[in-house]
Amino acid sequence: MLTTAVAASAQDSKGNKTEVQWLGQATFKITTPGGKVIVVDPWLTSNPKTPAAYKNLEALGKVDLILVTHGHNDHFADAPALAKLNNVPVYGPAGLMQSVAALEILPAAQAVRFGKSGTVTPLGPDIKITAVHAEHSSELGWKNPATGKDEVHVGGEPVGYIIELENGFKIYHMGDTGLFGDMKFIGDYYKPDLALMPIGGHFVMSPKDAAMATREWLHPRYVIPMHYGTTPQLKGTPAEYSAALGHGKIKVMAINPGDKLDF
Repeated sequence: MLTTAVAASAQDSKGNKTEVQWLGQATFKITTPGGKVIVVDPWLTSNPKTPAAYKNLEALGKVDLILVTHGHNDHFADAPALAKLNNVPVYGPAGLMQSVAALEILPAAQAVRFGKSGTVTPLGPDIKITAVHAEHSSELGWKNPATGKDEVHVGGEPVGYIIELENGFKIYHMGDTGLFGDMKFIGDYYKPDLALMPIGGHFVMSPKDAAMATREWLHPRYVIPMHYGTTPQLKGTPAEYSAALGHGKIKVMAINPGDKLDF
């Protein structure tokens, strides 16, 4: 498993780093400079790209907070079990979390609602999480335990997250999204340092789309490509993305599921 330090300038005053681990599709484990652990879009136990060692949710260790960007199974599937295992809340789009609580998938206290432009600080005032727009859908699939039938419920609207850490380092988890013009606003206003960017196509941006958004609108210092190669439809590759992006100052880090980067 790769563990690489890539951005010493993002360390805090005590020399502590941010660790970012990709676990396949859109699942990331972020360990902040202060030692808090945030898991975004947990899909592990049935994810074909998640390393076998992480199919057991206990292998993640301590988790302080779970974020979900929308209701689709490949972003939400393991959120309830992981929340119960660690006795922590899941924060997500208001409509999705309302359905989660109403269906008793999680207690209301663990299904916390907020919306776009809302900023929350569940880990203390030094870590700020802001929901931003994403261009996608957000149905919640659920198997009714009383009937055994699959049902589809309201999943609210999809979001991305700006995660600002104790040292000011900003991570933009884009969730599932197509192109939209206000990516330029997000780049100009929030100024993300690291973008976790879907590139697979079909359901999300293609490598060409993602490269344009990176180069013209977002201008992050670093990009980790995600949401590709998991299903046959997600054909985009990091090589195609890098070729479309061209040479420049933005560092693209194409890592394998299970790999970690230190910033």
